[in-house]
Amino acid sequence: MSRRTLDLMRAMAGVQKRCPAHQATPMSTGSCSHAKEYAFEMACSNIRYGPGVTQELGQDLANMNAKNVCVITDKNLEKLPPMKAALDSLHANKITYQLFSDVSVEPTDHSIRKAIDFARKGQFDVFVAVGGGSVIDTAKAANLYLSHPEAEFLDFVNAPIGKGKPVRNTLKPLIAVPTTAGTGSETTGVAIFDYEPLKAKTGIANRALKPTLAIVDPLHVKHMPERVAAHSGFDVLCHALESFTAIPFNERGPKPADPILRPAYQGSNPISDVWARHAFALLRKFFKRNVFDCEDFEARSAMHLASCYAGIGFGNAGVHLCHGMSYPISGLVKKFVAKDYESSEKPIIPHGLAVVMTSPAVFSFTAPACPDRHIEAVQLLGGRDTRNIKAADAGAVLADVLREYMSQMKIENGLSALGYGKADVDDLVKGTLPQERVTKLAPRSHVERDLANIFENSMTVY
Repeated sequence: MSRRTLDLMRAMAGVQKRCPAHQATPMSTGSCSHAKEYAFEMACSNIRYGPGVTQELGQDLANMNAKNVCVITDKNLEKLPPMKAALDSLHANKITYQLFSDVSVEPTDHSIRKAIDFARKGQFDVFVAVGGGSVIDTAKAANLYLSHPEAEFLDFVNAPIGKGKPVRNTLKPLIAVPTTAGTGSETTGVAIFDYEPLKAKTGIANRALKPTLAIVDPLHVKHMPERVAAHSGFDVLCHALESFTAIPFNERGPKPADPILRPAYQGSNPISDVWARHAFALLRKFFKRNVFDCEDFEARSAMHLASCYAGIGFGNAGVHLCHGMSYPISGLVKKFVAKDYESSEKPIIPHGLAVVMTSPAVFSFTAPACPDRHIEAVQLLGGRDTRNIKAADAGAVLADVLREYMSQMKIENGLSALGYGKADVDDLVKGTLPQERVTKLAPRSHVERDLANIFENSMTVY
């Protein structure tokens, strides 16, 4: 290829007017030296879906020749039908197991350490997680540290809180049986928890953590209370919307010196976009029905799939500001206890609620970076005719769509309703700063003042 041709290709790329996330992957010029990333990697758990499919769990474990299984759940689920179905299958197939049910609703470093100690003492050869994101994330961490017996707790925790070391050893098989329709944790290599010494959320992100198999049984989400269904659904919505609007993978940099260092969250990419769009379609049709009618099996089943779809998308593309800013919202909670979470032993702002609170302000802020993406989301989520929406109005229109969803689902009116005021903004910003792993994926660059403005604009929503 001639130098003149290369120069022409670069000049044409430089005058592209469309959002970078819509562009096709650029043609390689043959150079091996890239300041920015040039590739993305798709990773996802195997997924088995179907009503009643949990009955196959014991057969899966027998096929794995499992000798000593660690089953992880929480105290509430321990008494509910999903856990009974799982254990009945294990008993029917004569599987030897030990049960760990001391999982926190929102995991902490303390609760995660307890699971790690249990796993190391048991020396298990397979893990099974039956529960929502908290349970599945706890199982991922227990598996990771069992497989790295010399590792200290902060070795794999995301920087800057932890050391963010790459995972070198092979983990044990993990089968995830999700019982909520929200986190998508059954498909991803991410485990999130509260790091109590800093009152901040952090986590571990590595493809090696993703479950070997996700058994997605829609019978289990029949048992979600209304508020759990609402908050989980908004987690799905923000997973899809943040991954869809994240910085394009080939705009992130620098490229890793070694493929093992390529992060799990890579930026928007053509494959993740497919799953985000599918999630939008299901949210638009089934979200509200799923929240207010637990007997609407079609809606609850569809949202269970939407959670998987969005999980595949964000598990590879990543999330950005809504999630990064949600972590201090949850971590700095004062007295608020969400309805349907009264069994919690301490104040709690559920993850999905914390995530959606800033969404209208966030997407108003990010829209100038890629307005066409935001307008497409308006069309897919809101079913509106978007042909006459101007680029300058993209953020405001998408914010209106999000407020409409929040109002329909009876979400509290902003951070002030959760116990925060303007005096808390500085602490909320400080709690967001360590979340650079996700906030750097926002399509628009930002500084502390921008974050403060978003928090201030989220004190009330309606």
